[in-house]
Amino acid sequence: MVPPFEPLRVHGPRLRLRRALRRGRWAPATVLALVAAALAVAGGGPPPGAAAAPPGDRAAAGAARVRPSVAVRLVSAPVRIADAATVRLLRPGDRVDVIAAPGPPLGGDGAARVVAAGARVAEIPRPDGTGADHGALVVLSVPRATATVLAGAGVTSQLAVALC
Repeated sequence: MVPPFEPLRVHGPRLRLRRALRRGRWAPATVLALVAAALAVAGGGPPPGAAAAPPGDRAAAGAARVRPSVAVRLVSAPVRIADAATVRLLRPGDRVDVIAAPGPPLGGDGAARVVAAGARVAEIPRPDGTGADHGALVVLSVPRATATVLAGAGVTSQLAVALC
């Protein structure tokens, strides 16, 4: 003999959500809704300013998919590189190490040092007409602390880049 029991009612996910809210379990439901909204806002597209790569360029396509960690806030840091010809080799999305070498006004006694490792090239502005003697400008995406170091090194040293 089968004992008496309430009939089973099968309903969709909307009823489960309503039931959870009625029973006082609204906090987890709210947290899930907020997380879903945050993920939707974060998006999954390429970073702003990323150039479209030619169809067969796998390296650039891979670079466009790389997204920075949410914990690390990147800023755009304009950097003047001493050798303008080197800057012409760069493309948006390239990764570079920025090297600072003491400039002629400082006597050139100090050793060269890496001031930013693995910085992403965000943009290469058009030449401003100051000539090759003054180098060329590159905009790099780096953490805020690295941007501060780059700004200081740009004043006291000549900067160069090495492709990673």
